Order: sequence, then C-alpha cells, then structure tokens
Amino acid sequence: MSTPPLRLFFAIPCCPQLARDIADWRVRNPIDGKPVAPENLHLTLAFLGTQPRGQVEPLAALAASLTPAAFTLHLDRLARWKNGLLHLAPSKVPGALLDLERELRERLLAAGYSVETRPFKPHLTLARHCPRLPASTTPTFDWPATEFALYASENTIKGTHYHALAQWPLRPSAPA
Repeated sequence: MSTPPLRLFFAIPCCPQLARDIADWRVRNPIDGKPVAPENLHLTLAFLGTQPRGQVEPLAALAASLTPAAFTLHLDRLARWKNGLLHLAPSKVPGALLDLERELRERLLAAGYSVETRPFKPHLTLARHCPRLPASTTPTFDWPATEFALYASENTIKGTHYHALAQWPLRPSAPA
C-alpha cells in the first residue's frame, strides 16, 4: 500500500503576534470573502504542488544548504487580484527576500523540480473569493522575517491547514 503524496510549498511563516494583529484588523474592518485562518498566514516562496512523501528529505536538505539573510517586510499595500484574492503586499520588496526566492527557485530547478513560471509577487493572502476591495484604510504591518519553512497543505474537516515539516533560520543582517 502506498502512502498518499503531499502538497508542498516553501514559505516564510507569519509570526504569531503579527498574525494576531492582522486578525484583529480584519475583525475591526470586516471583509467579504473567506478569510485565511491566522495560523495559515504566510508568504509563499515556491509552490511545489503534489510531491511523493519521499521528496521531503531531499527538499529539506536543499533548503538547509541555503544561508539567506533576515529582513523586515513592510506590508503597506492592500490589493485584490481578479481571481478574488485579497492580499497585503510591500510597496518596496527587500533585496534579501528577492535573493532568497531566486536562490531557492534556482536550486529547485537545478534539482529537477517544477516551480511557478509567473513572476514572483510577494504577498500575504488575507481572504479568498473576495468580490471587492474593502472600504477600510490600508493597514501597515512590519513583518520581521527570521525563518523559512517547508510546508504541507492538509485538508481537514475544519478546512485547510498548513503544517511546517521543517524550518530554517534566516541569518541576522550584518550591523550597519
């Protein structure tokens, strides 16, 4: 009997305090659509889709070989894509985030994995199936990114849950 495959992705997890702050903002500024659970808030670096369970170890080894720098992401743009995805994004993307995404993508491609071909647009999804932008003021949040992780997406009776399979620290930035 074979074990079922996993839906995998690499992402930067949203720290618990920031997730609570974002959830509090959503309570104060109701939005249409299906809100993403606070524990599922993240910024996707690379989506791998369905993979055999045996790929977790090689993917973890690949990620462990990276030495990306920590950074702070300033989320200051509230936007909605045509597909109804309401999200927060930075007006200026930190170079360290672009470096991490590029190096991870290049290593995944070199190892034979398929990755998204669309340009990288860093964002934090707030809600799906959102018919319009909310009338509220755009919030601003500072997100100290200190780690990245390999996640499995699991469907449960209570909805989708993202489970971190392995995590790696981002190295502290050098003092100025």
